[in-house]
Amino acid sequence: MKFTLEWFSYMTSDLGYPRIFSIGSYPDAKLAVSIENSIFRFWINSGIRLQEPISGIINTWVHFAIVYDNGTINIFRNGVKFGNTFYYHLGMTTLWDDQLLIGGDGEELSFFVGRISNFRYTKGEKLYWANMLPKFAPFIVLLLVSLLALFVPQLPSFQGDASTYSGADIAWILVATALVFIMTPGLAFFYGGMVHRKNIISTMIKSMVSAGVVSVIWISFGYSLSFGESINGFIGNPMTHLFFKDVVNGAPSLQGGTAMTIPLLLFALFQLMFAIITPGLVVGAVAERIKFTSYILFIVLFIILVYAPLAHWSWHPNGFLLKMGALDFAGGTVVHISAGCAALAGAIVLKSRRSKLEQQEIPPANIPYVLIGTGLLWFGWFGFNAGSALAANSLAINAFATTNTAAASAGLAWMFFDVLKGKKPSVLGFCIGAVVGLVAITPAAGFVGIPQSIFIGLVAAIISNVASHVFKLSRVDDTLDVFPCHGIGGMVGMLMTGIFASKAVNAGGNDGLFYGNPTFFLTQLKAMLIVVAYSFTVSFLIFKFISIIMPLRVTEEDEELGLDATQHDEKYGRNPLKA
Repeated sequence: MKFTLEWFSYMTSDLGYPRIFSIGSYPDAKLAVSIENSIFRFWINSGIRLQEPISGIINTWVHFAIVYDNGTINIFRNGVKFGNTFYYHLGMTTLWDDQLLIGGDGEELSFFVGRISNFRYTKGEKLYWANMLPKFAPFIVLLLVSLLALFVPQLPSFQGDASTYSGADIAWILVATALVFIMTPGLAFFYGGMVHRKNIISTMIKSMVSAGVVSVIWISFGYSLSFGESINGFIGNPMTHLFFKDVVNGAPSLQGGTAMTIPLLLFALFQLMFAIITPGLVVGAVAERIKFTSYILFIVLFIILVYAPLAHWSWHPNGFLLKMGALDFAGGTVVHISAGCAALAGAIVLKSRRSKLEQQEIPPANIPYVLIGTGLLWFGWFGFNAGSALAANSLAINAFATTNTAAASAGLAWMFFDVLKGKKPSVLGFCIGAVVGLVAITPAAGFVGIPQSIFIGLVAAIISNVASHVFKLSRVDDTLDVFPCHGIGGMVGMLMTGIFASKAVNAGGNDGLFYGNPTFFLTQLKAMLIVVAYSFTVSFLIFKFISIIMPLRVTEEDEELGLDATQHDEKYGRNPLKA
């Protein structure tokens, strides 16, 4: 390792005061570096001097340690190394760009201070690039995908005859697709308003970045995994619609299914919006402590290994859950149970935040954000549920009505239930309850009647409210109660579908337990248990895998400073609610 050191250098042979022994330039100074556990450790001096002349020698005691870990530089104050032992560090600071003070290893400590010029890695170069890989890999993958996409042939859109498409259906599903997309920024506001002020930006971007990551995966092969040629009812063939092959120019029907009155491309885009929001839901459980880069990798693996299989099982005409007779109108299993179980797995693997361990109560940073997010989610959910009819018809209208009714009932039920527990009616309580009602009605929206949706919203809100309270008393730190609200809310919705579904509402559905068909209820229960077991197990393994290959959780110092600053170098503005 070669560089030129200027200004001055000094050394000591023990842990006492370093002594200046020379001033000048060292054109070929040797960089002393300790490599421990695949981490570069550079030892530096702060440049802070204690003016205690001893025979004309200036002494110092304060030191800094740079820890270069997977592309992130952490600079600790008062770090001292002797032999192979790191003694202590307190707090953090910044390093002047033009100074580097380097310490030796072994039994002698040597320190150099100065500007770096002509710096070059020799020893440890492979380790350096291994640590830099997490920085380069995402861009390299995106670059390769974009280059491959250049060679995909351009094909004309499928036209069909005058009876192939319905203009009304196309117009409605275009609107519904946009409505589902707006749920993602709505979710970002909803979550961002509930975390600590120093983590608002980092929480919001983790939901929004899903729109970028999932869109590229979906076009490349994700849609094909979900809706491509079925492989034994478990997964789609990734080659069927690779880079949307036979989607733009394909006939409007799914593999082995009935014809649709909308273009296949529009159906694929509508389904993309569901895929985007699902990993975004998980953010609420792991907020305030997960590294941004690690969460990006989670999104990729979750879409491939969890979301795509579940979408195939539930919505592909040959999916094994659908053929078993299980009904999920708009994503109770595919979206909410899968995200809720993944959230629980992530909370367990990441362990608790310091604030929970220290029993600190963190008030929501911005309740108006929560209210805005709830409004956007409620608004977008009309496209989520009513759009799942895939046509502008009476079924879509029924789903629209049940969606609104369940949300209204659940919002009131959560707020009033809090009052029964001795609390005051709160904005936060109504908002959370409304979202729980939206979750619970999702699998049932096109199968149950409007009056029954009042009961579904009320029951879901009470059960999720109790579950949220239980989780707060437990050791599991689900930051924003994703599992109690989305996981359990989705489970309640699946079971309520098994109870209140009626062929009078949807002739393509089934009659539930309430109408004399216990068999269908047991089918819903069985499907729910399968999805819970699969989602939790695979998501747990995904989080564990990520924790092995790269840091999953931020350092204690980063958590204390807040993820907005340490992960994104950005800061949320002044809280408008504070004087």
